[in-house]
Amino acid sequence: MRIVLDTDERIIIRKEGGREERFPLFSNEAFEILSHFWLKVGWNQRYTFTFSWLGRPVIQLPEDLIRYQEVIYALKPDLIIETGVAKGGSLVFSASICKLLGKGRVVGVDIDIRAHNREALEKHLLASLITLVEGNSIDENVLDQVKAEVHPGETVLVLLDSCHSKAHMLAELEAYSPFVSMGSYIIATDGFMADLYDVPRGRTEWKMDNAQEAVKEFVKRHPEFELQVPKKPYNESTLEKGPTQWPQAWLRRTR
Repeated sequence: MRIVLDTDERIIIRKEGGREERFPLFSNEAFEILSHFWLKVGWNQRYTFTFSWLGRPVIQLPEDLIRYQEVIYALKPDLIIETGVAKGGSLVFSASICKLLGKGRVVGVDIDIRAHNREALEKHLLASLITLVEGNSIDENVLDQVKAEVHPGETVLVLLDSCHSKAHMLAELEAYSPFVSMGSYIIATDGFMADLYDVPRGRTEWKMDNAQEAVKEFVKRHPEFELQVPKKPYNESTLEKGPTQWPQAWLRRTR
């Protein structure tokens, strides 16, 4: 693919496989094209490694975090389960929204919660809202510990952000989807890696070995879940698509 940005003529030209398309620079189509390549370059340059939330590094695209909090606010979950702890910023982010709402708590699961990260989270001002579970997210003993945190009748939201291989993501979807309450979501993050196979820090196998492929297979098996991007509660633009590292991620339980 070849992209030509002509600021004098105010157009974007996309050429692929002998086909040429031209779009006004100030158009929704141009925004989507530019966003796509901005995301690829930003990922390669570790853009998401430049943010923190209430003192903890949060390795997420800010646009995704804002959309995530919109869903937390709308659902007001009693429990948020997150696989993948890393430095703990996402757990702190979720816990802070729960604190503001006066409702909710967070369980974080990771195969390796490093001592300095655990210490920082256990000393954090939101520590009372965070429970840590260490171990492989799909091991039975880990799932038993998570299940023990789920109380009858609770609204439960699940975010999957550990290993993003197709096999592991599919296993997590199977394991954690039963915890999701009616009308809530299980979110299979970072499907954007499917588009990162050709960047310097990417891997060629990611083109097919990614979270989006896991989601495709999961929805075929589970009609009770539908791919459903949450409706924006506020949108005065004509844009429907925005920058995200979580494409094809939002699976809503409908039955």
